[in-house]
Amino acid sequence: MKQIFTAGSSKSYTKVVGHDDIAAFESGTVHEVYATFAIARDAEWAGRLFVLEIKDDDEEGIGTSVLVDHHAPALVGETVTFIATIDEMYKNVIGCTYTAYVGQRLIASGRTGQKILKKDKLDKLFAEL
Repeated sequence: MKQIFTAGSSKSYTKVVGHDDIAAFESGTVHEVYATFAIARDAEWAGRLFVLEIKDDDEEGIGTSVLVDHHAPALVGETVTFIATIDEMYKNVIGCTYTAYVGQRLIASGRTGQKILKKDKLDKLFAEL
């Protein structure tokens, strides 16, 4: 694992809300807006951008936590900018806070966690399930 980032390092990710991101379940569409579960996925991706640069070829990141505080809606077609900031780096653990905006409007904030493990360790863990 490369030690190229520190607490306070930030990355951004831009996402255009699509129809596959709306709040819809087996019972049907709830709202034609960016779903909380889709925000969680994209927030985790914003934090994973660090992992892609940190991990060695024989390593992989695995999500450990995601928290979403959903503040306001984002409509299909709107552009959302996620800003992930490392707030914890300890051994193989990376914690990020994030904010998500449409323009100046805060739509979500929260925190994600990931660990970087050797691929063979992950393979062994999954095989034991």
